[in-house]
Amino acid sequence: MDLPQILLFSSALIIGLLGFAHIVLTYRGPKLLPRDPTLQEHMASVSPVITTQTDFWRCWIGFNASHSMGAMLFGLVYGYLAMAQNELLFHSVFLQIAGFLMVAGFALLAQLYWFITPKAGTGLALLLYSASLVMVWTT
Repeated sequence: MDLPQILLFSSALIIGLLGFAHIVLTYRGPKLLPRDPTLQEHMASVSPVITTQTDFWRCWIGFNASHSMGAMLFGLVYGYLAMAQNELLFHSVFLQIAGFLMVAGFALLAQLYWFITPKAGTGLALLLYSASLVMVWTT
């Protein structure tokens, strides 16, 4: 196992663990509930313009769950590629760029909308992913 593999695997692991923590918090405990309980009640009574078949509270839960699933999938796929299919990953510019854009997208969203833990985690993941690519591309 070489350093670019370790760095990219570590990046994928961070994103995957953040996704796992997020899905746990979506369904367990109060961390993703509004501080004002009347807001949750109001969200549950109002539907988006696109449809009356759901309400904003169900959308909130669904968006959080699907966001978590995307982060976990990224972690699983890129972690697997880094460890078990590194030749494929490190010889595919498409896979390298697609992964970079995903991690950079998470880091940008964290900076714009989230709080310190995902900001730090996605920032570190982006740094590790970038360092891995620099090492691969310069050797």
